[in-house]
Amino acid sequence: MKTSFRIPRRLAILALLCAGLAGCASTNTSQKGRNVPIQPKQQVTALLKAIETGEAAPVAVVNPEKYIQHNLAVADGLAGFGAALQALPKGSARVNTVRVFRDGDYVFSHTDYNFFGPKIGFDIFRFEDGKIVEHWDNLQQTPATANPSGRTMIDGPAVAADLDQTEPNKKLVAAFVDDILVNGRLDRLGGYFDGDNYVQHNPQIADGLSGLGDALQALAKAGITMKYSKVHKVLGEGNFVLVVSEGEFAGKSTSFYDLFRVQGGKVAEHWDTIETIPPRAEWKNSNGKF
Repeated sequence: MKTSFRIPRRLAILALLCAGLAGCASTNTSQKGRNVPIQPKQQVTALLKAIETGEAAPVAVVNPEKYIQHNLAVADGLAGFGAALQALPKGSARVNTVRVFRDGDYVFSHTDYNFFGPKIGFDIFRFEDGKIVEHWDNLQQTPATANPSGRTMIDGPAVAADLDQTEPNKKLVAAFVDDILVNGRLDRLGGYFDGDNYVQHNPQIADGLSGLGDALQALAKAGITMKYSKVHKVLGEGNFVLVVSEGEFAGKSTSFYDLFRVQGGKVAEHWDTIETIPPRAEWKNSNGKF
């Protein structure tokens, strides 16, 4: 029988873990008498859904002895995770993970949340010896309307293709971010795209290079600056590549998560979240955003 814990009781999950659930819970499921390993992508999807359902079993994938938290609004370790769940209004959480990809020890996901309000988020989990030991994320409030091209922050293709092209695609996207976003080499911009064919999910920007150009002009006219200063991670699976960067937006320290879909050796589609990094005095852990 499946046991669920509603949100006010979720700290009971931690009690179970401390009592040894994490150490003894199987990472296999039975299929016609055989043990079938649960893959990390499935484990991450189930863990995120447990925020909504309160199920205890998916949390067993987290190493209770070593869980490093980079969400600066949450205290470190499983205790911090449990406290954040405890603070949620009863029955308010909703989790719909639309995309999930794996790059070696890392699993990264793209999720439509209601977590202290509607948000779109990217999560990155690092696995070690079959358990999650570290977590990063980037959250942005969900806009009330679609972007100028009628797209949302979460719709579009969701399944990785061209799995044999993961490394070339990561190199292409890393070069694009370094050339254009970090160093502003706009003379190289056209080489990364197939003409004006560029699907955009940023809530303020229309499709195409023309839409991107119009948005940048509007920012400049409003006196709003956007600067990427350092790339921290480039993760990919097939034709999807996620880049985690640090910089400034409107004069504030900012974390940029950009997900790109590559097609035919060109950048074809883009999703992102932009999150302001709070002052250090407001951090609930000392691990840093990145």
